[in-house]
Amino acid sequence: MASFGDRVKRVLGIDPEDKLDDSIYFDDGSFVESEVSTKEFLLGFVPTGRGIKHYLRELFPFLNWIFHYNFVWLAGDLIAGITVGFVVVPQGMAYALLANLPPEYGLYTSFVGFLLYWAFATSKDITIGTVAVMSTIVGNIVINVQKTHPDLTAPEIARALALVSGAVLLFLGIIRLGWIVEFIPLVAISAFMTGSAISIASGQVSTMLGIPGIDTRAPTYEVIINTLKGLPQSRLDAAMGLTALFGLYFIRWFCNLMGRRYPSRQKTWFFISTLRMAFIVILYILVSWLVNRNVAKASDAKFKLLGTVPSGFQHAGAPRVDMEILKAIAPDIPTTIIVLLIEHIAISKSFGRVNNYIINPSQELVAIGFTNVFGPFLGGYPATGSFSRTAIKSKAGVRTPLAGIFTAVIVLLALYALTSVFFYIPKASLAAIIIHAVGDLISPPREVYRFWQTSPLEVVIFFAGVFVSIFTSIENGIYVTIIASAVVLLFRVAKSPGRFLEKVDVYSVPRDSVRGGNSVSRQALVGETSHPAFIPRDKIDLANPEVQLKSPYPGVFVYRFGEGLNYVNSARHLDNMTIHIFKHTRRTQLDKYEKLGDRPWNDPGPRRGQKLDNAEMVARPTLRAVVLDFTAVNFLDSTATQALVDLRNQFNRYAEPDHVEWHFAGIANRWTKRALVAAGFGSDRGLASGAGSSGSEPLIAVSAAKGGDSGSGKEKASVEDISKETGDIETGEISPVASTRVGGRLVPLYGINRPYFHVDVESAVKSVVQKLDGRSSDSN
Repeated sequence: MASFGDRVKRVLGIDPEDKLDDSIYFDDGSFVESEVSTKEFLLGFVPTGRGIKHYLRELFPFLNWIFHYNFVWLAGDLIAGITVGFVVVPQGMAYALLANLPPEYGLYTSFVGFLLYWAFATSKDITIGTVAVMSTIVGNIVINVQKTHPDLTAPEIARALALVSGAVLLFLGIIRLGWIVEFIPLVAISAFMTGSAISIASGQVSTMLGIPGIDTRAPTYEVIINTLKGLPQSRLDAAMGLTALFGLYFIRWFCNLMGRRYPSRQKTWFFISTLRMAFIVILYILVSWLVNRNVAKASDAKFKLLGTVPSGFQHAGAPRVDMEILKAIAPDIPTTIIVLLIEHIAISKSFGRVNNYIINPSQELVAIGFTNVFGPFLGGYPATGSFSRTAIKSKAGVRTPLAGIFTAVIVLLALYALTSVFFYIPKASLAAIIIHAVGDLISPPREVYRFWQTSPLEVVIFFAGVFVSIFTSIENGIYVTIIASAVVLLFRVAKSPGRFLEKVDVYSVPRDSVRGGNSVSRQALVGETSHPAFIPRDKIDLANPEVQLKSPYPGVFVYRFGEGLNYVNSARHLDNMTIHIFKHTRRTQLDKYEKLGDRPWNDPGPRRGQKLDNAEMVARPTLRAVVLDFTAVNFLDSTATQALVDLRNQFNRYAEPDHVEWHFAGIANRWTKRALVAAGFGSDRGLASGAGSSGSEPLIAVSAAKGGDSGSGKEKASVEDISKETGDIETGEISPVASTRVGGRLVPLYGINRPYFHVDVESAVKSVVQKLDGRSSDSN
């Protein structure tokens, strides 16, 4: 009786009998491969109790280490947290000015980041808070939105932006889509950071020098030109700014020098260098107070001051989120999310590699998402990882993410105890701090040179991103580098090279024996065994041109895919295969076309009066088999599968009345095997793999089973026993592993119902050669 599925197939015009029958292998107890099913695929998404427990454990990673906390960790976290706290207070206020916000908003943002991150962190080093690049972008967004919505205040825009972008990131992290950050390459991040640093530094020069009337939100090149024009208008602020900038660089240089000169005191000099921003701020607060101690309003001071900073959380409350503000910020949400991703993930991955731990990108999205969702309720604006503070925290000896709590305490003390002192901070000195901080974000020449050595095309992308950031905007620079990198990736996939492989016998000898152009004679290798290897026929891998390559077998071709096989590159790969194989083989029937007019237009043959069966054509081998190296192929789509079917049919017509065998090596994905089997490859079904042809049975790879000699007597067999039955295990040269006497139980490595799927190219070629030799013996 027909099953429900068979009846549905008939209704849809599908032949229910068109399926692979492996029952003969199942019935005799052989090891067989069953195809992966859609049900199995869907069941992989059904949550299990163990999976839910693991998910919750990942969602709160502090549970993995908090119960092991000890006094040694506490000491390291306390020192690192306090150290970062002295840095974040002046930086936070300075960066808030970049965002066109009052300085206290920078402290609010930093406090929330340090307070919350530790519970969701997978990085002990990262610090979440205000950063120069994100602050600059927020400032640009505030200005652009207020042009069309003047009723919206800057804090309302910034807080709504943080809430919406944070909600998106939190959602992406919860559903574990952190892998999307891998689409942003290193060169795009470096270009973005460099362009942003140049733009930010250029915009702060006018503030540092006290030059009035400079639009620092204009394209960077205009800001540089206008700043140069305005140099004669510099004010007393320049004294506060230039000396502060010089002091910052001098302290760092001097501490590094002393650290190298006195290695035993290196830690002490590091902490002194780290606190240089706090020293400068304290020094210039004192100078400013001495100069402006009788000033009641910041506008009456001799140079620009930071002004009044409210004490405590004066702007706490629910952020404004309505349709007006959502429509106003909607175009800028993608840019905000990308910048939050780029800075945080890039920094956390970098320090994870330096300090020997692995971060979870999805969990990091949860961390920054939660921080940006909760932050606006205390007055925070978009926050992400800070490179400079993370580097300080790492070098200060941080032990766990809990160090952020101690930094949050420092920020809280500043908010409630030091705000009256902040009134006297010169804005020019804060501008110097910003310039000094972003200077480290510029990619040094050695890094750009490394890009050139690795991939010259990426250097073009790097400079394109930098120049676009300078001549238009930072946002445009982000999009240009990401889009350009994506285009290059697609181009490489579409144009991925495939190579025909040929065989070479490889020996292993000491390097000194071939130094200075020396060669090794075969006589010197007595007792040494070789093993076959397959390298590109054109030696594009820089193999020695003197090495002799040989075809695996006349009419047998081995092809390796470079970067997968999919709908983008399948036509290119298969066209290359067709051209090469037709060039080096001949039709099995040379006289297939009796009349000249019967020949197809694309194979017209020789000109009139010339002999068709010339010696060169007759000397070519006929096409016997194709071995495809699928090591680099992870998945086959419908387009690529159909292209293989079409190529198989084309080769079978070319080789009539013979049939071309198709062998596949290195398939690691079950869905790839399913696609190939559905297309008629891999099994004995039909004529696709040479079924029904004469010759011996296909070779099956076997390997030692677990448990040693245990097993049924029927299953017990040694390599020696198999060799007695079949001659050699593999026709041709036997590898050292195959020729070694092995006892115990040997079992099939893969299912015997898929004899044309092989573990590697060597096994595939040996199987082809053995079968073709067997076919030749039968014909004789």
